[in-house]
Amino acid sequence: MSSVVRLSRRSHARTGLNPESSVIHSHQFQSVYQPILSPTHQKLVGYEALVRVSRRHQPVSPVSLFKRAQELGQTAELDKHLLHLHLANYSAQASPVWLFLNINPDTCVHPEASLERLAAQCKRNGIHPEKVVLELVETASDDPDALMEFIHNARTLGFQIAIDDFGMGDSNFERLWRINPLIVKLDRSLLVNAENNNRARLLLESLVRMIRESGSLVLLEGIENGAQARIALATEADLLQGFLFARPAAIADTSVEKSESRLRSVVTDSSEWTLQDHRDQENYLRLLRFEIMDACHGLARGNDFRHSCHRLLELDGVKRCFLLDGNGVQQGNLAHASQDLNRGKFNPLYHSAGASWSHREYFRNALERPQNINSSRPYVALPDAKRTITLSTSLPTQSGVQVLCVDVHPDEVFHGQMTFPSTL
Repeated sequence: MSSVVRLSRRSHARTGLNPESSVIHSHQFQSVYQPILSPTHQKLVGYEALVRVSRRHQPVSPVSLFKRAQELGQTAELDKHLLHLHLANYSAQASPVWLFLNINPDTCVHPEASLERLAAQCKRNGIHPEKVVLELVETASDDPDALMEFIHNARTLGFQIAIDDFGMGDSNFERLWRINPLIVKLDRSLLVNAENNNRARLLLESLVRMIRESGSLVLLEGIENGAQARIALATEADLLQGFLFARPAAIADTSVEKSESRLRSVVTDSSEWTLQDHRDQENYLRLLRFEIMDACHGLARGNDFRHSCHRLLELDGVKRCFLLDGNGVQQGNLAHASQDLNRGKFNPLYHSAGASWSHREYFRNALERPQNINSSRPYVALPDAKRTITLSTSLPTQSGVQVLCVDVHPDEVFHGQMTFPSTL
């Protein structure tokens, strides 16, 4: 995660402080490097350069250091010092991997820390700029035109561009599309929220998919446990980073082997979990199909609607059943699961006898594919304003062709990780 702080143009002003007041001279710095891995290739593909700071043998937070440098107008000097330190200490020049450097674009247009000087420093250390990924905080600059000029110049010199901490603050897609980075690093808070909230997990998956479809690679950082790793792998993110694989440290052959071994272990464990989940889901779908067909047989014989749906409504996630005629008009009220009785909030849309659902996808699916049990796409259902999938199938009855509809809350089935096929 970047330690870059937001910097205004005024922060470039010289303060005239003597060397004893300089944040550089009054602190000690050590470069450390955290592996970045590709789950597809199951190997290390880069390092992020980070800094460990101390003062009088006591650790200092990099965030507080940058804050102090900003207050003193020394951010440009500090950035320049750290970039040169990271390049000088980098010992993987011969490896075909990226070096990720946190950099503030406002600082880089400063005369004493220009991109040209950074490129020259890279070459002096035997590192071609194309192997260097400059991580920019998307909201770091208050001058969009200057930011775009910086990015253009960086690419001209051969540097790659990444956006850091996307998804926090006032991140937005318009700037992302303008910048068109090679890599987008998502803020760790998105992954933490996804671990604890199913809706956040769905949003994370959608965000990863949208960024990848727009033409950038996605890096999920801050992965610290197996649950987060499984979520990250399920999103199909391109790159992974976190303490689960390796902590920031000096580069060594043994650390590469350990991080890659840990990645392979995580991928294997995730595959086993996925396989078991698939088996469990297949069993659930098989039982769901059986109970829907049994309800249809009862209705075809003229049995009571609520009685016919009784066993179906006992299955996990199943909330309601309702019956439509051949024109999509609801026949009677809903038959609902027992746990749906105490809904807790008044909703005039819950009692829906006589409502017309002919415009709904699930009704059209049942008429177009009469021999199947069809799944709708997820949507927010009117009776409870919750994410719902409606399963539907047509059946012949004494009153003519009717459509049995079954509302399922997918977020309550397999922790929201259930994928319903288009037909059961």
